[in-house]
Amino acid sequence: MIASAPLLRASLPLLAGLILAQPALARSPVPPPDYPRGPVYPRGMVSAADPRAAEAGAEILRAGGNATDAAIATMLALTVVEPQSSGIGGGGFFVEAGRDGAVDTIDGRETAPSAASEQWFMRDGKVMSFIDAVPGGTSVGVPGNIALAARAHKAHGRLPWARLFSPAIRLAQRGFVVTPRLFDMLKGSAGTGAFSAGGRKLFYGADGEPLTVGTRIVNPALAQTLSAIAAQGPKWFYSGSNRRGIVSAVTTASRNPAPMTEGDVGSYIAKDREPVCGNYRQYRICGMGPPSSGATTVFATLKQLERFDLTALGKDSPVAWHLIAESMRLAYADRARYAADADFVKVPVAGMTAPDYLAARSALISPDKTMASVSAGVPRGAEALALADPAPAPEHGTSHFVAIDRRGNAVSYTSTIESPFGSGLMTGGYFLNNELTDFDMDPVLDGRPVNNRVQGGKRPRSSMSPSLVFGPDGKLRLAVGAAGGATIPAQVIRAVIGVIDWKLSAQDALALPVLFAPGTSAVYVEKGSSLEAMIPALRALGHPEVTPRGLPLKANAIEVVDGKLAGAADPRSEGRAISE
Repeated sequence: MIASAPLLRASLPLLAGLILAQPALARSPVPPPDYPRGPVYPRGMVSAADPRAAEAGAEILRAGGNATDAAIATMLALTVVEPQSSGIGGGGFFVEAGRDGAVDTIDGRETAPSAASEQWFMRDGKVMSFIDAVPGGTSVGVPGNIALAARAHKAHGRLPWARLFSPAIRLAQRGFVVTPRLFDMLKGSAGTGAFSAGGRKLFYGADGEPLTVGTRIVNPALAQTLSAIAAQGPKWFYSGSNRRGIVSAVTTASRNPAPMTEGDVGSYIAKDREPVCGNYRQYRICGMGPPSSGATTVFATLKQLERFDLTALGKDSPVAWHLIAESMRLAYADRARYAADADFVKVPVAGMTAPDYLAARSALISPDKTMASVSAGVPRGAEALALADPAPAPEHGTSHFVAIDRRGNAVSYTSTIESPFGSGLMTGGYFLNNELTDFDMDPVLDGRPVNNRVQGGKRPRSSMSPSLVFGPDGKLRLAVGAAGGATIPAQVIRAVIGVIDWKLSAQDALALPVLFAPGTSAVYVEKGSSLEAMIPALRALGHPEVTPRGLPLKANAIEVVDGKLAGAADPRSEGRAISE
């Protein structure tokens, strides 16, 4: 038997998604520094998936803003220039560290409407397909990014709230040009009928074809929305005309209309969460806890590899990648069984990240053979009846960005609207997410309820993995994260191993190929990469299913080397790092 039935079932929606996944501003004077102690960098830096958004964050740093200010400005600018991926119609996770190394995490994940039940994605007694569930109102969760930004700004921001909106408003008013990536996303969405009228009018011509690369798009409705939030504060987004616009778009959608109330929108709260931190070799790695599965999956995979000398093996060793695959399989099995919204189910985070538990899991890994089957472990604090629940299809509508300011504050922030252009619904010039498809749409497995089932007010499990890595000296070494659905932890794992074990620059680490082993016997290696040539060696080590695949990869990072900042952006993306 190659893999357990639940894990095989878990992989099906995820694999279906993978098959589908193949695609100058004014400067402000810099005020004199106000920091007498701690790390000091000549210039702060922002790395984002779109250079116009990175420039928006850098502009805020030049104006005297800090990393939190810059990250918020970057998120807002991405709403304009990368509408297929993230923005104020979605949510995100925010991981921040001050120059003293204290880590703060904020959960801005979307929530299901109060009327949502376990039958949310059931039609005539059958579970909707992912493709059928995405368009329209049923998939939309209450957006969290503005509430997250407000909470982060109140706790850590430096510049006035309204100043952070200036770059994004300017981009929406003056226009931005269609890039090849945006064009490819638009072309892939053409003819699906997923777009509401506002989105079709903005991004497609009268002939139904997407606007071509280089076309300038002006979004006055979004400029008006951003201006109102800037002037009237974050509460504006969750009240009045904007709240009514969200509710109307969801409840009157031409496809999958769904109940959402003004109370659902008005009661949304971004939440402070406990960071998940642990030691890998001599480095401290911190990330986002539930409802994110990112930190537990990243840390478990790394910690289980700690007893192996990956440095000696090197990046060109099939054995090294075999070990990564085996460790990832174990971590993803635990992710599938336990990870969910901890406000609704018990998630044994401490047990899942305990060194003794991960040492026992690591003992299952051999450098010269493959585990015949994989199942979740039983960490301390686990519920006896916890079940393996199916993994969602990966989103391709996500963006990661990082900011470090000259005072040494750092932010790693992942923002998402889930699939390309989210639900396709638009209000106020921005797209609404389809985040609820990150729930397990089938609420029951083997006759029992799954942890990540739909419930009113609940936040769906996420793979987003914004991470901060601190060196043996306790100082920040790397801020990193990625986009690409369930492959996100795999991308971050690859980057951390590249920097720590293989002594690569962050840029070279992000250029490394990606191996994705989501808990079953299947292993996916990035098509066209050096890993494809290792397939015979991986099969010889016992992996029965090693498949080259075009994976949805997009990562960004900033590293600190000898007191200097070095930016990194995935060479597969349009991303860039820009200093202030």
